Amino acid sequence: MPLARSDSLQDIDFTLRRQFNKTSFRPHQRDIILAALDGYDVFVQAATSFGKSLCFQLPAVIDRGITIVISPLLSLMMNQVEALRAANVDARTLNSNTPMPERDYIYRDLATGHPRTRLLYVTPELCSMDRFRDRLKLVHSQKELARVVVDEAHCISEWGHDFRKDFKRLTWFRDTFPDVPIMCLTATANAQVRGDILSTLGLDRTPGRLRNFTMTAHRPNLHLEVRFTSDEANDRYDDFVNWLKGVYTRRKTDDRRAELEAVGERVENVPGIIYTLSRDECESLAAALRCEDIGARPFHAKLPKEVKEETLARWINNEPGYDIIVATTAFGMGIDKENVRFVVHWRLPKSFEGYYQEAGRAGRDGNASYCFLYYAREDRDRVCNMLMRDATTALAGTRAANAALAKDTNLQARMRSLDRLVEYCESTDGCRHAYICRYFGEEEVPECDFACDWHKDPQDLKRRMMRGLASEEWVSTQRMEGAYDDYYYSD
Repeated sequence: MPLARSDSLQDIDFTLRRQFNKTSFRPHQRDIILAALDGYDVFVQAATSFGKSLCFQLPAVIDRGITIVISPLLSLMMNQVEALRAANVDARTLNSNTPMPERDYIYRDLATGHPRTRLLYVTPELCSMDRFRDRLKLVHSQKELARVVVDEAHCISEWGHDFRKDFKRLTWFRDTFPDVPIMCLTATANAQVRGDILSTLGLDRTPGRLRNFTMTAHRPNLHLEVRFTSDEANDRYDDFVNWLKGVYTRRKTDDRRAELEAVGERVENVPGIIYTLSRDECESLAAALRCEDIGARPFHAKLPKEVKEETLARWINNEPGYDIIVATTAFGMGIDKENVRFVVHWRLPKSFEGYYQEAGRAGRDGNASYCFLYYAREDRDRVCNMLMRDATTALAGTRAANAALAKDTNLQARMRSLDRLVEYCESTDGCRHAYICRYFGEEEVPECDFACDWHKDPQDLKRRMMRGLASEEWVSTQRMEGAYDDYYYSD
């Protein structure tokens, strides 16, 4: 049987206010938390703004024992652990960057069988190691293993856009601890990926124990737009700067300025994220924007830890000079900043799911926000080349590598996802919100209320695409000449 809820009457609203400094739950959060506290397996699919982390963090504060959280991203783990410790929750992480004294403390804590740690964030790779597994067996024998949480659960599936082989080995938890509840969470899973997740984790073995919460992918407060461009036009920068300075101009009008001053907000405080796919472009774009007196800062994996921490803290606190983060794609996971007013994709993302997840970091407060994607057919071919190179590198040295490449399930899934994203960008005959919902398997078409470029002006959308994109003939010529071969992407 699953671990039962604590015998003492727990007020989850009080815990929400005291530990997490929030006054109310978002829709469905309470139901998910109660299902977790009642010992059910739980599957949650919800948009980026939903607040999925609270659904396992709050039960971990209430329940007896330790919650193991498996996450694929070190930055996500660090962000959540720091926020929890600031809320006086004993949360820790065990990964390749954990200092040795902290690592020793965690293993000693687990060895007692009665750990003081309430949430322990780990990588899927660690979960395959005998030492860690032995410690969890001891914890379980003392009935102190409260639940296992798999965050970013789409990484389990070869049909997903971000497959990680070590996630496949997580079936060990259900095989070894059949009585321990498992919670899995994702923002991006279609029906095939959802089935793969439930099968791999063993949640389909006892369907009566499973509570399934699948929310709509629709974000009605986001205005979605595709802006067409080409290598020859090279007009992204001027287009964006003109747009942003137009926003600043509107905020400087007498009536609007008075409203901003009343709430202590600067004219230039329009928080945003610009996503690009290479560190070099991340640095150069941020520097160019600062030359325009726009407060932009780069954020990528190779920056020193203290620089990233300072940049993130000052951006979250809305400080002058830190209004916009120019980032590679890992940025934003788990970051709780509600007033992001725009998200710009400077280059075509590598997957439809990645685009949806990153765009969803705008408007978490429910207020109107703007998301636009610069789309060039040349970028389409560059990303396609990159996916093929990644797959070829992964199979290098294997026997019959070419045959294996043709059968690579994950490559096929990633290429299909890219194809659907290209189709989304070049579509001029329907609502973008409806397209996103259909991609994730929803049958009901949402009410857009003019929150996309097609609803706003379908004829102008067609004109912009015809005028802005390079022709397929031109792109094909560039491809044959090898114009895309030296373009690279990096976190």
